[in-house]
Amino acid sequence: MDDDADVVTLTYRASDSAGVAASLRNETFQQYLRRSKSGTVAVGDEWDEVVNDGCGTTTAVTLTVTAVRGGETVGETTRFSFSPPVVS
Repeated sequence: MDDDADVVTLTYRASDSAGVAASLRNETFQQYLRRSKSGTVAVGDEWDEVVNDGCGTTTAVTLTVTAVRGGETVGETTRFSFSPPVVS
C-alpha cells in the first residue's frame, strides 16, 4: 500500500537489559507490531507492550514513536528501528 511507512523509529523506557533490546529487534515481535499497530501512526504515539526479558521473565516497556518515514500507516512491509533507551 502506498501509505505504508517504510520505517518507524521507536525509543523505549525500560531497564537497560540486553534481553529487552534483543526481544524488541526479534522478527516475531516486529511482526506482532505490524499486525497489532496496523493503521495510522504518528510521532509521539506511545504503545505499552510486554516483552520477553530472557529466562521466562517479562518486562513492561513503553515504545514511543520518534520518526515515521515513507508513509503514514503501519503495514505488512513496515520495518521498525529502535534507538537507545531513554533514561528516565
